[in-house]
This record gives sequence, structure tokens and C-alpha cells, in this order.
Amino acid sequence: MGISLRLSGSCAKTEEEEGPTHEEDSQSFHGSGVCKWFNVRMGFGFLSMTSREGAQLDTPVDVFVHQSKLHMEGFRSLKEGEAVEFTFKKSSKGLESLRVTGPGGAPCLGSERRPKGKSMQKRRSKGDRCYNCGGLDHHAKECKLPPQPKKCHFCQSVAHMVANCPAKAQQSSPGSQGRPVSSRAEEEEAARACLVAPESSK
Repeated sequence: MGISLRLSGSCAKTEEEEGPTHEEDSQSFHGSGVCKWFNVRMGFGFLSMTSREGAQLDTPVDVFVHQSKLHMEGFRSLKEGEAVEFTFKKSSKGLESLRVTGPGGAPCLGSERRPKGKSMQKRRSKGDRCYNCGGLDHHAKECKLPPQPKKCHFCQSVAHMVANCPAKAQQSSPGSQGRPVSSRAEEEEAARACLVAPESSK
């Protein structure tokens, strides 16, 4: 059993290590058909090939498609039923598209759908927003407004910072670590402290 060695750069590789050398595995084919389905959140789907190398097929054949192979601008996706032309190859997992276009090599149209969940909803739930203007649809580095005056992160007032925020102090007592005051005695003591503090500062 002879194994031939080939030098590439400074490393010697055997034909076994280089993977399959069958001509069919590296050969690409041309097909056309429609998008069978496409998951915009996961970025992949299947094409239903109806024509291969210009010849009509008796039954459509599924071809895997990943969003990275789509020829189009912006967010890459396909709409179910969208007409496509593509090059594909045979792989160990089946047929895989290499490049997908619209009819005649035009850019793909794509789906109107966009992934739900993590992007904007996650930003809003975490309070992730522009530190410059407070907008939820971008971050400070993308803000179109000039630098705005600094303000309290809790109540958005420009009169003070979050460390001195009266609204935040009212919401929780210092010893409760964000929890509301629990007992009636603690509530009365906190109320007395608020009344006494302004008088002592005079």
C-alpha cells in the first residue's frame, strides 16, 4: 500500500490527509428552481431544483442553501417560492449550493421577514440604548446627533447624575439593596430621615 507524499510549503501531506480527490466531489453543476423553504433566523434552507444543466427533472431535488451563498445586498435570505438559479456540488451530506442568484444572474429578491427576538427586543429588555440621545435603535457610536449634555441614567435629568438621583433614592432605601422597605417601622424611619435631612442642611 503506497502513499504518495506531496510537499506544499514546509509541510508534507499525504493524499489521504488531503481528503477526497474524486473529480465528482470538486465538480460544480448548474441548476435552477425555486426556494422550497428558508429559515431567516438560522440563515439556511432548501432549494427545490427543477432543472439540472438545462434539462428538466422528472421530480424536484432538494439542494441545501446557506445565506452566505446568496448573491444580494443587505440582509441575505430567500422567500418561499422565489425563482433561483444556482451552482451546486455533491458533498457527503447531499447537494449543497455554491452560489445562488435570481433568474439570469440577477440578485436574489429575499424575504421581507427578519429574525425575531434577540436583536431589538433583547436590547430594549436590557436597557441597551444610545448613551448620547437615549434612542433604542442604535448605540452612541452610530448616533447622528452631536454630543448631548450628560444626564442621570435612572431618570434622564440633566440636573444630576445617577449617584445623586432623588428618584432612585425614593425607590429603595440604602440598606435594602434595591428591595422595597419591608416593615412598617422601617418605612416610618425612612420617612423621618427624609423629613429631617432637609432641615439639618439649613
